[in-house]
Amino acid sequence: MDVAPKKCGVKLDPPMLVLTYENASKKLRVRSMPLRNFTKNSNIPRFATELKNNPRHKQYLEHVSKFQIEKLLKIVQEVLRGSSLNESLDITKKEYEIDPNEDLNKLDDEDLQRKKTAMNNSYEMNRRKPGDPDYQYDIEVEFPAMKNEGIETSAWDSGSDLSDF
Repeated sequence: MDVAPKKCGVKLDPPMLVLTYENASKKLRVRSMPLRNFTKNSNIPRFATELKNNPRHKQYLEHVSKFQIEKLLKIVQEVLRGSSLNESLDITKKEYEIDPNEDLNKLDDEDLQRKKTAMNNSYEMNRRKPGDPDYQYDIEVEFPAMKNEGIETSAWDSGSDLSDF
């Protein structure tokens, strides 16, 4: 049975993962997957892996990324801890998105892996491949010099003297 996920979300009371998908006959269906035994202290990556590998849900979650499931589980977990929905969304956003000023050297292995996955997802969303409508080959961009800095020149970037090779 072919399943093409369209939307994935959560229901908070009772906690469940809700997937809207298109089946082989192109009909939209909704599947609700209860989050049994999920508590405010559950290990989210392990629970997401178990959920994806559960024989009852495997075919439906096959094309949903583990990263997305983890983000949704984090929202549910924060609500279970007593946060409001908006607070849990803010906490999840802070934890699963990249801050360019954050020092990644200070993170533990689990947090670092989560940030790397977020960077990979961001890269894949913004990447332009041949065949994409807005794809351009060999884009050249001229960056303006900083206000207090001049343009540095070097002998190797003149390109006029190739006789040394």
